[in-house]
Amino acid sequence: MKLKNTLGLAIGSLIAATSFGALAQGQGAVEGELFYQKQYNDSVKHVEDGFNPGASIGYFLTDDVSINAKWDRNNYTRSNDGTGSQKLRGDNFGLNAQYHFNNAGDMFRPYVEGGVKYGTLTNVAADGHSGRDQSTYLTAGGGAKLYFAENFFVRAGVEADYKLDNGKWNYMPVVGVGVNFGGGNKPAPAPVEAPAPAPEPVAEAPAPEVVRVQLDVKFDFDKSVVKPNSLSDVRNLADFMKQYPQTTTVVEGHTDSVGPDAYNQKLSQRRANAVKEVLVKDGIAPNRVNSIGYGKTRPIADNKTEAGRAANRRVEAEVEATAK
Repeated sequence: MKLKNTLGLAIGSLIAATSFGALAQGQGAVEGELFYQKQYNDSVKHVEDGFNPGASIGYFLTDDVSINAKWDRNNYTRSNDGTGSQKLRGDNFGLNAQYHFNNAGDMFRPYVEGGVKYGTLTNVAADGHSGRDQSTYLTAGGGAKLYFAENFFVRAGVEADYKLDNGKWNYMPVVGVGVNFGGGNKPAPAPVEAPAPAPEPVAEAPAPEVVRVQLDVKFDFDKSVVKPNSLSDVRNLADFMKQYPQTTTVVEGHTDSVGPDAYNQKLSQRRANAVKEVLVKDGIAPNRVNSIGYGKTRPIADNKTEAGRAANRRVEAEVEATAK
């Protein structure tokens, strides 16, 4: 079937690109797209299926919801059924809302959509005359976007138009490529509290003994889950902070150099947050732990080797206290 073949090509193109890392923008972002759709035309009789090029511009009201203005150009040929093979031209103008799943910043974001559309079609024969068909449609659809670079994406989906004039449907598999810019979801580094000034030493008293615990947790590639073999190290840090309840710590997340800067920034923050969650579950008050991601800006090993990249995929923390 033509519909299955077109859908297979669209979905196959989408899956083939999933090896690239990306950052999808969120609230306040603007998306522009060029698309191409195969229209299976059932709402007007004796009209062949067509290929419609088009463009859209959208604005994200939230991280998940965007409003989009769309235009596409009808490109049909009337079937030869005794009325002649006439060229049919027209335009469609639509407004719809898209709801995106997953999170702003994820590479892969499925969506559903719905809206309204106004369309015209020239040289349509009806009731003994030939003229312009003007129609209003309700629209619905779904698909997925793949953000293969920080500001670029590809889309594949299926849309359906319900013609209010006669209660019939048109169906369109669609593929597109677009650009995304703006948005306010890029994370800012969390503030680091300045350490309290050390008390002035008393000349007569011996210098206090300083004790210190350091933490170094390694992560798998593109993961932010604390591995079981690292949990005991994190709990040792939690036990130390329980012994010295006046202490605080800064949990610092890092990545290797693979992938876009913005994507690695978010990944390093998720790693730092994951270690903080383990500390909180082990009884440490959240206000005693500050988590911050540095992305790939602070390597400790050569990112040109696998061993070096593994060493750079880490979370570090340190707690210092004065022994009693």
